[in-house]
Order: sequence, then C-alpha cells, then structure tokens
Amino acid sequence: MPVKIATAVWSGSLMDGQGSITGSSSGALKDLGVTWKTRTESDDLTSPEELIAAANAACFAMALSHGLASGGNPATSLEVTAKCTFSLANGPKITTMELHVKGDVPGMDADAFAAAATDAGQNCPVSSALKGNVEHTITSELA
Repeated sequence: MPVKIATAVWSGSLMDGQGSITGSSSGALKDLGVTWKTRTESDDLTSPEELIAAANAACFAMALSHGLASGGNPATSLEVTAKCTFSLANGPKITTMELHVKGDVPGMDADAFAAAATDAGQNCPVSSALKGNVEHTITSELA
C-alpha cells in the first residue's frame, strides 16, 4: 500500500509565526498558509482541523459508498459535510467531529440509510483514528 506524505514548515513563535503546508506526495496540497490567528479566529487560511474534516468527509463517503453497494443498494450520489471543532478549553484540542451525509440511494428508506451511515462511521479509517479522542456524530438524510 502507498504511504502518503505531507510536508509543513513553520517560522516564528506560535502566536506571531506563520507556516505553510508546502507539499504532499500527490501534489494536491501545496502552498497552504497556516497561522495561529486564522486557526482560532478566522477562515482566511486553512487549518489542521479543516484538513482533518476534509479527510474524514472523503473517507466516510468512500466507506458508505462501499457499504451501500455491498448491501445491494449502490448510491447515485453522496454528499458529506464534516465539521471539526477545535477548542482551547482545557488545553488546545479537537473536541468534536460532526458528519452529515445527504444521499441519493434508490430503493432505500431513511432508517436503512441511517443504519448504513452509522456502520460506515465504524468502518471509516479516519473516523476510527479519531475514536476515543473526539466526540463523533453522524446524521443522515435521503435526497
């Protein structure tokens, strides 16, 4: 299996410094600026939490797609929104990850879709990496 690589650089102190994600093995991540201020006060630049949210949304969509197809109900489309919360209370940490999936799955009712989404949350590698450290919720709706 391939090993994925990303590189970041930082200059200066935490509060006054700045950094960037300078590259990744796929080339998709490059020249993404990060600062403490934008991490805690604004959305002008990316943050580790935004990148984790993106990774969780993509991974969860793949896990759910696989589970649905394996169960005989392939999705026409899935849209996953991930909200990753960063908190400074009790030391800086990621406290919650909320996943919401909207799916077009012909022949599936809302309860079955919710059960499939819950199962995908148990089998998604990124969600699994957060287990025990981050409160994780999943909501679902059919298109």
